[in-house]
Amino acid sequence: MGKDIEKDTVTGVVTEALPNTLFRVKISDDKAMLAYLSGRMRINRIRVLVGDTVLVELDPYGGKGRIIKRG
Repeated sequence: MGKDIEKDTVTGVVTEALPNTLFRVKISDDKAMLAYLSGRMRINRIRVLVGDTVLVELDPYGGKGRIIKRG
């Protein structure tokens, strides 16, 4: 099944923490987007705080992004 599609990833900075593990992330050229935590980060209880640099996997349809790595 579908691991052959390569996803676009960008780095950003968390500017706001919202309920239900949603975050507002500021990506390049002053754009802000909503992002949620990936399942692997939830399982391993990796904390994401305001000011952290994160790697975000972009949705191909322009919706929310998924935070896949902190650091």
